[in-house]
Amino acid sequence: MHTLLILSAFLMLLSIVFAADENGVNVPPTDQVLKSLKKDHPRLMASQADFDRLAKQFKEDKHFIAVADKLIKAANKIIDEPASEYVIPDGKRLLATSRRVMERVYTLAMAFHLTQDRKYVDRCWAELETAAAFVDWNPSHFLDTAEMTTAFALGYDWLYHQWSDDQRKTIRNAIVRHGLAAGQKAYDQPMWWTKAEHNWNQVCNGGLIMGALAIGDEEPGISAKIIQQAATRMPLAIRHYGPDGAWNEGPGYWAYATRYTSRPLEALKTAMGTDFGLSKISGLSNAGKFPLHFVGTSGLSFNYADAKANWDGAPDIWWFASRYNQPDLAAIQYPHAIKKPHALDLLWGTFGQTAPQIGKDVTPDAYFRITEVATFSTRPGDTRGMFAGLKSGDSKANHSNLDLGSFVLDSDGQRFILDLGPDNYNLPDYFGKARWTYYRLRAEAHNTLVIGPDDQPDQDPKAAAKITRYESNADRGFAITDLSAAYQHGKSVTRGLWFDRKNNYVLLQDQIVTESAKDVWWFAHSEASIEPSPDNRAAKLILGGKQMTMRLIAPADAKFTFGKAQPLPTSPNPEGQAKNKATRIAIHLPNTTDTRIVVIFTPGDVVAPKLKVVPLKDW
Repeated sequence: MHTLLILSAFLMLLSIVFAADENGVNVPPTDQVLKSLKKDHPRLMASQADFDRLAKQFKEDKHFIAVADKLIKAANKIIDEPASEYVIPDGKRLLATSRRVMERVYTLAMAFHLTQDRKYVDRCWAELETAAAFVDWNPSHFLDTAEMTTAFALGYDWLYHQWSDDQRKTIRNAIVRHGLAAGQKAYDQPMWWTKAEHNWNQVCNGGLIMGALAIGDEEPGISAKIIQQAATRMPLAIRHYGPDGAWNEGPGYWAYATRYTSRPLEALKTAMGTDFGLSKISGLSNAGKFPLHFVGTSGLSFNYADAKANWDGAPDIWWFASRYNQPDLAAIQYPHAIKKPHALDLLWGTFGQTAPQIGKDVTPDAYFRITEVATFSTRPGDTRGMFAGLKSGDSKANHSNLDLGSFVLDSDGQRFILDLGPDNYNLPDYFGKARWTYYRLRAEAHNTLVIGPDDQPDQDPKAAAKITRYESNADRGFAITDLSAAYQHGKSVTRGLWFDRKNNYVLLQDQIVTESAKDVWWFAHSEASIEPSPDNRAAKLILGGKQMTMRLIAPADAKFTFGKAQPLPTSPNPEGQAKNKATRIAIHLPNTTDTRIVVIFTPGDVVAPKLKVVPLKDW
């Protein structure tokens, strides 16, 4: 029995290493993993030379000063705030506290290096000393532990020479006791996230890598084990950026997962001179390009899955711009860095008299394979033209909603057709058996089709759909997706989105054939004020002083209806959950077996062209 256990453990380790090797990753054995660790501090993402450079810029470079001053003001505000407390408001997550501590450490440490004012060190110590005394960092929800470990790693490393021996000991002991030891216990059990292929992988493993790198020379035993185990597991998730850089959990989780990919990889590079090949995993080099295409003219993201639409940028985009020589990416982070700079914006970004621009060779449209998302725009980075996104994909992906076929639409800087976004994660069994009873997660709450709404759930949670055709040129782009697998009674269900740059319109076309007569619903959601035409076959949407017109081309006898965004009477949870301000725009076709629904959207005063409707196969 003892021999079998040893063999089983060996085979498990071998499988992890082999999987890593398939991705081009080469993590040394535990006794060699810290061999190249630098002894000096700072070494996590930055050296003392980097901070000296920034301090010089803060004295001499007026463009840099204008940005850095905003970070200093944020640091000064923290000075007067109390240290974070151990609070688990929902009974499950310490995450808000962990994130607050981390962002305060980033800000205060950078403020010190810019100014050399000890008040920022003292306030950072108050934050770390308080959190070091916590009973734990809530390892049952390990994201909390990982983010707090990152905070302590940064505080220890970036301010290493400002701490006393006793302060270093306190921070170091907390990293070991609450961070690395808890991580090793998770690997030994193992906890489920150690084999995850979504954001939990990068956050948990990446956070532990940061902690281990910070104290690796002083606590080499546990640090080496952590780095070896974490680095061999990260490819399980990182490979899902492939092939085109998208993330199937949605833009919000793209930012979260990417934060704990780029930063640990950079820390490995600066601390040890190597990231073991993790940055070369296929698809990762394209990840920075994803925000080029998922942010609309409204400045909002195409928020499929459990994602909110707001987009405040990500300083990690600078890392992609530098690491993979993609200067166009600077243009999409620059305005966010100017408005509300993060410490990493200052470390990784560049600020001059003029803002960087997206190059003319960047395509206005994009198709992200595997994730199965297509986006279209008048011009990349445009804030005035039109933007549309179409979602296909796999409903089994982590954080997925029943949103196959959903779309969003921007025009003139406004989000005219929106996604309602996620509901409250603390709802009973939100990620379990009750998930598909919650309105916002169901197809009826998205801009897609519902067929036979008495069927529950209203899309198959195990369905996967692909974009079967995608084309793009200077005049127009389009994508067609086969949604048949999503509907129990859908014999053939296809949706096409046509984005016409030359004639300035967007057309959405559905072709539906059912096995028997069924009610068919077409849904779209908007926060615009709506002025329907007398025959309810057209409507003017007015939002932010801008307007867009939508017109129903087919079927000839159908009409739009307008009402509150709320569950259908047949919904398993008719009371709904999170409130919203949206109007639900619907087309209801009862007793339908074969139909085509065609809707055209035009911006401003543009008159919709007279079009001959052709089958999707002829697009």
